[in-house]
Amino acid sequence: MTNDLPPKPRRGARPTPRGITRRRVLAACAVAALLTLTAALPATAATRPAPSTRTAPAVTTPATTVPNPPSAPPLSLPVPGGRFRVGEVDMHLVDRSRPDPWHPGQGRRELMVSLYYPTTRTAGRPAAPYMLPAAADHFDGVTANGYLGLHVPPGRADWARTLTHVTRGAPVAAGRGGRLPVVLYSPGLGEPRTWGTTLAAGLAGRGYAVVTIDNTYESPEVQFPDGSLATMPPPPSTRDAADAYLREALAVRVTDTSFVLDQLQALNSGRNPDADGQPLPGGLAGTLDPAEVGMFGHSMGGTTAALAMDADPRITAGIDMDGNLTYLDGSLIPVARHGLDRPFLLLGKDGDTDTGPGWEAFRAHTPGWNRQLTLRGSEHGSFTDAEALVPQLHLRPCERTDDIGTIDPATAIHTNEAYVSAYFDHWLRGRSGRLLEGPSPKYPDMVFVK
Repeated sequence: MTNDLPPKPRRGARPTPRGITRRRVLAACAVAALLTLTAALPATAATRPAPSTRTAPAVTTPATTVPNPPSAPPLSLPVPGGRFRVGEVDMHLVDRSRPDPWHPGQGRRELMVSLYYPTTRTAGRPAAPYMLPAAADHFDGVTANGYLGLHVPPGRADWARTLTHVTRGAPVAAGRGGRLPVVLYSPGLGEPRTWGTTLAAGLAGRGYAVVTIDNTYESPEVQFPDGSLATMPPPPSTRDAADAYLREALAVRVTDTSFVLDQLQALNSGRNPDADGQPLPGGLAGTLDPAEVGMFGHSMGGTTAALAMDADPRITAGIDMDGNLTYLDGSLIPVARHGLDRPFLLLGKDGDTDTGPGWEAFRAHTPGWNRQLTLRGSEHGSFTDAEALVPQLHLRPCERTDDIGTIDPATAIHTNEAYVSAYFDHWLRGRSGRLLEGPSPKYPDMVFVK
């Protein structure tokens, strides 16, 4: 395989999708994370996790109030790169064609997503908070118990008062030619969709429409517009139960992804897909480019990106950030056996041995363009907002290193943004993609794996 990038595929050329079943999906690194969570949450031996109820928060507060004590400081996030400011809107989506797979008798499948997009007019509009109040309170509690690998004393950070550099509800600035390429983001198991805000906002600032997805009952918490929370249930405590759970969870994610794409197409045609009829930003309808769709994800979300591409031909380019492509027993998931005929990037942590067999097989069987890169000095959390937030939490050095490695956080953030944007710029916009051809002296911490 040469290092030269082929030209961007011509528009309209789409491969035939492959089928997908529940048996085809599992991310072994996500299993390890799932089993780790049993130390933080009560365990159950059931194959399907015990139901989690969707409830109103114990103290109902308007979204504008601050629930945490004044002593808990807000954190800060990097300013998005790119020439645009960034707008954001949350959408409540309901798939009325299917019951919720985790609670079949209790209603239709409901999701919360955030749409980030370029804007030029932000005056008089509020900055979007990192988390809504009820979600922030819940997240503060679970991170105190070791969730996401973080051991943060309660009240150490005020997640609700942490503001993004993103403006709520600002009008959309259309991209060149009037259309915005669409990129989907899938978080890891047990990660909220907000955990990918830095990369999502960075792409939006460069002229993309980026949609981050919370897969309900897999995120630690999802806050809906009525103030209610859907929380992740206690995970399975046995290996076999974890295997069955994750197979099903990944299949659900693939279906969720296709549903979100359907709703974006409806939005682009002028319909409002928000289940509550909340107004959408001005200029949004008609500005999305349905022919230019990419997807990236972290951990189990990276595995989801590969599986969703395999199932849905609308996704033309994808990135897996440290997500495994093998079953728990080490056998390959089918997409690693037959690969993809569209471009795919594997972006892994330093010394990544657990992803090895699946990634090697995937590359060997992928006739489409592919690359594998390693971020030197990184850890599993280095491809998320952990790089920006963990250094502000005053953790012990060993805890910090376990989560984000030894790489300088600013270097990790800038390097990730550069390669993710260069990748989508080439495959969704037809730009040169020179950064993907080989090592760059400007980013010496990104290593190309042959």
